[in-house]
Amino acid sequence: QVQLVESGGGLVQPGGSLRLSCAVSNINLAGYFMSWYRQIPGKEREWVATISAFDSSSTYTASARGRFTISRENHKNMIFLDMSDLNPEDTAVYYCNRPPNLPTWPWGQGTQVTVSE
Repeated sequence: QVQLVESGGGLVQPGGSLRLSCAVSNINLAGYFMSWYRQIPGKEREWVATISAFDSSSTYTASARGRFTISRENHKNMIFLDMSDLNPEDTAVYYCNRPPNLPTWPWGQGTQVTVSE
């Protein structure tokens, strides 16, 4: 079955940047729309960004637009999320998967992002 492994999280100060990675196994990623999500303990997982399978166009939640960039490298079977100007409200566990309107693959373990002084 498809396996998703997220990495790249960590502790960063407000205003800082991070690059998250998502490695996808057991499927050819080309042709699949992909998304990033995040979840704060006790809250529902929320959608952050989606990248097209065809032209790498992307969409973002309002809080991410202008600060986050989703990208992909199909030959590596990987998805990325470049995050800048981070603030404490971005603190969450970040996950990748298919977009919200499509059946999801098994969720990975996620990667923790903590924005704090």
